[in-house]
Amino acid sequence: MPVTVVVGAQWGDEGKAKIIDLLSKEHTYVVRYQGGHNAGHTVVVDGEKYALQLVPSGVLYDHVVPVIANGVVVDLPTLFHEIDTLEGREISCADLKVSTLAHLIFPWHQAHDAIAEAMRGDDKIGTTLKGIGPAYADKARRVGVRAGEVVDLDRFAETVRARAIAENALIEQAGEPPLDVDEIVERFVAYGRRLQPYIADTVTLLHEALARGAQILLEGAQATFLDLDHGTYPYVTSSNPTAGGACAGSGLGPRDISRIVGITKAYTTRVGAGPFPTELLDADGETLIDVGKEFGTVTGRRRRAGWLDCVMLRQAVRLNSLTEIALTKLDILDGFESVKVCTGYRLDGELIHHYPDRSDVLARVEPVYETLSGWRTDLSEVREPGDLPDEARAFLAIVEREVGVPVNVVGVGAERDDYLLWTA
Repeated sequence: MPVTVVVGAQWGDEGKAKIIDLLSKEHTYVVRYQGGHNAGHTVVVDGEKYALQLVPSGVLYDHVVPVIANGVVVDLPTLFHEIDTLEGREISCADLKVSTLAHLIFPWHQAHDAIAEAMRGDDKIGTTLKGIGPAYADKARRVGVRAGEVVDLDRFAETVRARAIAENALIEQAGEPPLDVDEIVERFVAYGRRLQPYIADTVTLLHEALARGAQILLEGAQATFLDLDHGTYPYVTSSNPTAGGACAGSGLGPRDISRIVGITKAYTTRVGAGPFPTELLDADGETLIDVGKEFGTVTGRRRRAGWLDCVMLRQAVRLNSLTEIALTKLDILDGFESVKVCTGYRLDGELIHHYPDRSDVLARVEPVYETLSGWRTDLSEVREPGDLPDEARAFLAIVEREVGVPVNVVGVGAERDDYLLWTA
């Protein structure tokens, strides 16, 4: 299987980094294909936590070449802080490659993000204010600045100055103080000089690696239902985290991909506003948040939580052509006397099993649950399928029945090795 794609099957925060870290053992290149520094991936190794925002999760393995591909928008201060932090912990980033075609984030993007969110008043989307959306908007407007432009620093400085002056005019029109153009140019030229050794034609790099028989892992940020086209719009991100986005975001073709792994928690969470059919606003919801430590890696924001939604997962299987599911955080359900799985929705009194294509309709549905007995057993030491309690096996069987693809990996703890390979 030359190319594997890992994609979140819910609203993000599914534990993708843990599965990417697991799969990285057998891959030579680990490629981040979209998003920016608004999403954090956390890996725990021997009790040490590594929180990654831009550098691909595979960087923790010496044999992996980490690649930030063309579909990513790159915040250089964050990237270099992350590199410095990793190398300070003796994790080398020397082999990191950054695509010439990746777009850069600048202070005016963050300013526009804050202005736009403030203007929404009570209808805020819940953006992280990292400048991700405005950077992608500039890419679509064809006024963005690409990472490859740093190879000519004089020209890069001129481009940054011209863009900063143009954006300052818009910022001042919005009633906000202008940015310091000279300071931005000086700072980003310094960043550009530091970026030069990492710059690469990553499309050619990856295709040449395929020709040599290398194994490539494509890593998405965010998740299926934050996809710009297929998510709960407008409460979405500004790129395409779905498996289709992996091709556009990396330069690899659809026929190169042979395995697509969808990551889901054993329950559901989301951050910020937007419809959430299985959300729990009771003691069970509080337990999921507290036991699951459901707070954002990047923002620290408290997540909303609810039971597992298999209607969502069926849609994720369709949209991504998932070949399998990796289910994380099964251990978070250890203490429940009973657990629920949503298998359908009720809309205006009618039972439906498809995922509505409009957010306002999704906000009106009522979940239809199957209730199972809890296992009331600590799963953290389980490593073999046969050691799972019957109740936990029944839970996994319902997931496989409802979504139509196998669950191949089950996470039972935060550490790197806290998982089991599941076979029904």
